[in-house]
Amino acid sequence: MTPAPFAVLATTREVLDLPGLGPHLLAPWELRRLDAIRVPARRDDVLAARLLLRLCAARLTGLPPDATGLAQRCPECGRPGHGRPYLAGHPGLGVSLSHADGLVTAAAGPGGIGVDVEPAGRRPGPLPVLRRLLPEAELREAAAHADPGPALLRAWVRTEARFKAGPPEPEAVHHLMEWTDHRRAAVAALAWTATPSDATAPAGTPVLLAPSALLGGPVSGRG
Repeated sequence: MTPAPFAVLATTREVLDLPGLGPHLLAPWELRRLDAIRVPARRDDVLAARLLLRLCAARLTGLPPDATGLAQRCPECGRPGHGRPYLAGHPGLGVSLSHADGLVTAAAGPGGIGVDVEPAGRRPGPLPVLRRLLPEAELREAAAHADPGPALLRAWVRTEARFKAGPPEPEAVHHLMEWTDHRRAAVAALAWTATPSDATAPAGTPVLLAPSALLGGPVSGRG
């Protein structure tokens, strides 16, 4: 059976407080990028997001978090270390991550996967920029609200998630789940690709997991 896509949303502190996690799970190229970040809060966000992504990849593949083959390659320049994350050796599986001001989310599943998170109080803009980035229909829908800010934010995370999922393969389409986490004051979206037949199957229904649900086995590492 095809595994269902799943996503996890947490605060940065929730992830960093999980037992067994730390920079020792990251690859050398990730540690170099982490060391270059001078703002401590942002460094923590990046670390937490990458750790959460490893836990998602481990759940999807059944491998230890430091052995999932997690890598990145830029489609523009072809260089590794940045761009869309992927699992080397698992071409049919997708992973994605996002972080913003103390919030992190990660997702994994078959096919293209994209996830995005923003603080619920954030307001994207200005409108001239949004008109170049967001679908016109979603802009019109947001403008119909007395306060368009929350609707624009939701449109933003949906657009980001679809972009991260990448263009669908032939005969596949994007599917989308959007949710608000009131306890963590976050708005998030998960996009995934599926064929029309996959989209109606129970296995295609995405799942939201708590961070602790990813700690189903021992967390190994290099350190």
